[in-house]
Amino acid sequence: MSKMGARLIYDGACIFCDAYVRLLSLREAVGPVELIDARSGDPRLRAYESAGYDLNEGMLFEYNGIVYFGADALHVLAALSAPASTFNRINGALLSKRHVARFFYPIFKFCRTITLKLRQIPKISGPITAKTFHERERDG
Repeated sequence: MSKMGARLIYDGACIFCDAYVRLLSLREAVGPVELIDARSGDPRLRAYESAGYDLNEGMLFEYNGIVYFGADALHVLAALSAPASTFNRINGALLSKRHVARFFYPIFKFCRTITLKLRQIPKISGPITAKTFHERERDG
């Protein structure tokens, strides 16, 4: 796990997660951010899974050695993001409030689950590797 800086782990196959990460103006606010697709097969993901984080259940944001998961990650990301765009101003105004992030996170997670099922994309963990996932996506 990271001791300094920022690391964001998200589901790159989820169109909502991917768009959210691309729209955030996080680098302007916190400096370098390491983005890791939870489907990449990156060996560092095992440390988070061993610590009990199920990446099928939420995105993970680690900032200066503190791990935020799910709704808490969404809340911290919104609070830290620079208000460089309309999206970031709205995101910050709403989701930087912990109770609002905790209310909306299950709705966002439900939308992700339905979208992945409709696109026939399997869960992150399990026997599928990043290579076989991307081959399926290409062929399917």
